[in-house]
Amino acid sequence: MSQTTQTTKPSGTLNFVLDFGPLLLFFVASKLGSSDADPKQGAIVGTAAFMAAIIVAVIVSKLKLGKISPMLKLTAALGVFFGALTIWFHDERFIQIKPTIIYAFFAALLLGGWLRGKAMLKYVLEAAYQGLSETGWLKLSLHWGLFFLALAGLNEIFRRPEWFSFETWLSIKVWGVTALTFLFALANIPMLMRHGLKLGDDAETPPQG
Repeated sequence: MSQTTQTTKPSGTLNFVLDFGPLLLFFVASKLGSSDADPKQGAIVGTAAFMAAIIVAVIVSKLKLGKISPMLKLTAALGVFFGALTIWFHDERFIQIKPTIIYAFFAALLLGGWLRGKAMLKYVLEAAYQGLSETGWLKLSLHWGLFFLALAGLNEIFRRPEWFSFETWLSIKVWGVTALTFLFALANIPMLMRHGLKLGDDAETPPQG
């Protein structure tokens, strides 16, 4: 007698909650946990909330969908690892340089794959972009690789204490980068459609630092 493991097709709402719930919780916790006496406290509280939420998202994905997507695995691994370091060091400089490390990592991964003719983003996003051709995947990997490289450079500019305060940097990181990421994802849709993308409710965006 054989048994088969069934996976449930995720709904748009569940996908949204799993993908963006932890990020939204980070925003709320950062705001509520902020303190004038200790500017970095909000980032610490937000990071702890994000870590807890991403672990819950992994568990819910496994129980409700029967699987954990590569994107969620990667986001959880990076979130928990760097989140633990953030709480451990409790250091303003590490909090600010952490995004540069993450952005540079993704840029190197995607651009390195592109130079070898491999669309690394395809392995992470799995079946999120139905019908996308190999050329489309390569272009998408190139675009996001350059985007992450630009974010790493911008973070190095905005984290300079002689130019911007920690509070200003945190606002840019939380709100500015998030908005820019969504706009960039939308800007790629016409190119993706030219290369076979079939729009559905399962689209994902690469992880943020």
